[in-house]
Amino acid sequence: MSPVRNVHLEVPACDEVVTNLLVLGCVHMHMGWFPQVASDIPDVRMLMPEIRAVIADDEAAARTELRLLLAAETGIQVVAECGASVQAITAVQTLKPDLLLLDTQLPDSNSLHVLTSIPVAERPIVIVTSRHDRDALRAFEAGALDYLVKPLDRQRFRAAIQRTREELLIAHDRHLTRRLMSLLAGVKSESRMDKRLVVKSGGKVILLTMDEIDWIEAAANYVRLQAGEQSYLMREGIGRIANRLDPSQFVRIHRSIIVNVGKIKELHPCNRGEYMVILQDGKELSCSRSYRARLQELITSWVSKV
Repeated sequence: MSPVRNVHLEVPACDEVVTNLLVLGCVHMHMGWFPQVASDIPDVRMLMPEIRAVIADDEAAARTELRLLLAAETGIQVVAECGASVQAITAVQTLKPDLLLLDTQLPDSNSLHVLTSIPVAERPIVIVTSRHDRDALRAFEAGALDYLVKPLDRQRFRAAIQRTREELLIAHDRHLTRRLMSLLAGVKSESRMDKRLVVKSGGKVILLTMDEIDWIEAAANYVRLQAGEQSYLMREGIGRIANRLDPSQFVRIHRSIIVNVGKIKELHPCNRGEYMVILQDGKELSCSRSYRARLQELITSWVSKV
């Protein structure tokens, strides 16, 4: 058995590699506190990340051929070569490569055993190599990206590497989007009140200014934000969202309703000291007695500024 051969491992951290500058550009253009986000992503640059590869094949000549093919490609580093499945599994778990080139017939097992022995979340992109095509379907079902039949064709091999690059870029973009969503959700303006709310709708990140929001309603563990004809859900309690809003602009009129005072058109007194709040678009909202005093105080403040 060939021992695992470790190679130089100094590579750029993946979470410092930004491949989707369009997302960052949009944030920069629309959000005044973009520098706070940028400071949490220390190295923003367009860069093809280096691919760290492990070769697993029981034949020394085959490992040499794969190493030479990879050397002819730009930005690929072979971090380990293995001659048995147990070594391949150890190399993947220890070195966490981006790519595993895996032969179907290793001395102590086969490629499918290697694939199923590595949790999906920890599994690199896998290209299976073999002297026949009879295991191709099973390899794809197990999650392999590609299946190459020996003797390897250089153009076919290059196409497989290109697919690997594309998959890695997609993964990096998803990682960046998740990180941006997390950062944007946590960023606060210089004052204690938010000037925008970040919501996710239909796979898009939407930035709502306070003036766009008409009213907010509790919906179980969510709140529903009504902005004109559009409605958005945020996973946050109404009490927490109330603490993030400017109290000179928004007032809670019910335990489950917050309204933008600037959107109020009329107030209709009802029985038992309650109000019916009529918005500019005709929407009717109930103001309970326990919240009436704060509403009256805020409306008086607004009138005095006119």
